[in-house]
Amino acid sequence: GGQAFHAVWSSSLTSSSIKGKPDIETVDTSARIGVVEDVLEVCSLPMIYDGDTGGHPEVFHFTVRSLERLGVSACIIEDKTGLKQNSLFGTDRKQVLEDIDTFCKKIEAGKKAQVTDDFMVIARMESLIAGWGQEEALKRAKACIAAGVDGIMIHSKEKQPDEILEFLQAYNQFEVKVPVVAVPTSYNSITEDELFKAGVSIVIYANQLLRASYHPMLDVAQSILTHGRSKEADGKLMPVKQILTLIDDNTSK
Repeated sequence: GGQAFHAVWSSSLTSSSIKGKPDIETVDTSARIGVVEDVLEVCSLPMIYDGDTGGHPEVFHFTVRSLERLGVSACIIEDKTGLKQNSLFGTDRKQVLEDIDTFCKKIEAGKKAQVTDDFMVIARMESLIAGWGQEEALKRAKACIAAGVDGIMIHSKEKQPDEILEFLQAYNQFEVKVPVVAVPTSYNSITEDELFKAGVSIVIYANQLLRASYHPMLDVAQSILTHGRSKEADGKLMPVKQILTLIDDNTSK
C-alpha cells in the first residue's frame, strides 16, 4: 500500500483498440481529444498524450493548442513518417524514419504553438526500432534537443534492456541533455529503480491495463455461454453497487 502512479498516458494503441480500429492513426485527433476530455473529467493526475507522428507541422501546431487548453501536460511524437506501424512490430513491418530536419521543424512548430512554459513536447526516437542503430538514435536526439524539445523518449522492442542502457550511457555524455522517457513494454525485466539509476526520468507503462482487461472479459463471456447463466462468473465480477458508486455522482452532498 501507499504506492501510486504519478501520471496517466493517453495511448494511441488503447484509443484505437477500444474503438475496434487498427493502430495506424485511423482514430483522428478530434476523436482522441474526446477521450482525453473524458479521462480528465475523472482524473486529476497529469496526462502525457501519445501524438503518434504528430502529422504536418501546421497540424501539430493546433494539436498542441488543443491539448494545452484541456490541461494535458505533455505530448510525445515519434520520428517516423508514412503509414504508422506499431513500434513493437519492429522490422517485421516497414518502419520509415522521418527526415530529421523535417521532424525538427515539427518540434519547433509545437513549441511555438504553446501558450505557457509548462507544456512539454517530447521526441520519440525510433531508430532502434527501425534497425538504424545507436549512432542514428543519438544523432537524432541531439538534433531534437537543439530544436528545443523538452524530453527524449528512447524506444526498443527487444526483450532485454541492453540497447536502452547502451543508448543511455552515451546520452549521459551529452553536454546538453533533457529528461529521458522509457517505455519498458518488451524489456520488462528491468526495474524502475534500475532505469532511474541509468538516467531515465519517466517510465511509462503504455498498454498493460488494456491487455489485462481482455482475458477476464473473454472468460466471463465464455462462462455465460457455457452455463446459460451468469452465476458461475460471479466471483470474477465487481458488485453492481460498487460500480454504481465507483464514480462520485455528488448526490449525497
